[in-house]
Amino acid sequence: GPVYLYIVIEAMTDGGVKMGIPRAVAAKLAAQTVYGAAKLVLASGKHPEILKDEVTTPGGTAISAIHVLESKGLRSLLIDGIESATRRSQELAKLFAD
Repeated sequence: GPVYLYIVIEAMTDGGVKMGIPRAVAAKLAAQTVYGAAKLVLASGKHPEILKDEVTTPGGTAISAIHVLESKGLRSLLIDGIESATRRSQELAKLFAD
């Protein structure tokens, strides 16, 4: 599981660098964003969809990014990755059970 978020943090960092933020600052911002979001999910007990809607303002930056991420299939890619990892784990378990 953590590997997915490492990739997200790395990509967010690269995006920040692309937009002119120094790499060290972009990395810290990306990690703090992921940390803060996870912390809020745990502390609030709210479904992530509700939290997403609470921070997405009409015509704002979040909805603009959501549109791009969804059009590129981010959700499907993550689900497919989890499915692939699960199947591989099952294959490895069978290998080592014999």
